[in-house]
Amino acid sequence: MNNLSILNTRKKSSVVRLTRNSKIFKTIIQAIQDKKGEHIVSIDLRKIHEAVSDFFIVCQASSTTQLKAIADSVEDAVKKKCEEFPYKHEGRQALQWVLIDYVNVVVHVMLPEPRKFYQLEEMWSDAPQMEHIDE
Repeated sequence: MNNLSILNTRKKSSVVRLTRNSKIFKTIIQAIQDKKGEHIVSIDLRKIHEAVSDFFIVCQASSTTQLKAIADSVEDAVKKKCEEFPYKHEGRQALQWVLIDYVNVVVHVMLPEPRKFYQLEEMWSDAPQMEHIDE
């Protein structure tokens, strides 16, 4: 994941500020829920100066097959409903942790072990977090 250092070199858009009510945000959450992603958490990074995006959305998949299905679902839904393509994505070969970067929102789809090891929620514990439960 050393290639993620590129995220620190670009500027976030100061024009478009996302909220949890933004179309892309809702589309991503719904796409994850449609594929039964688990433990979906959004981390609001808008007040963290060092953050590279406005939001992280983190979820868990129980298998590599589900991880790929969730990542594909997110990209397909955002393309169809929001007409946006990822700035970058990583991890599709190893299928342990897939990162989909839409600049102002970054999606992390992880298997249980990498999620437990990297503890993104702990790393950004000073940012407001919300769990998204499928209703």
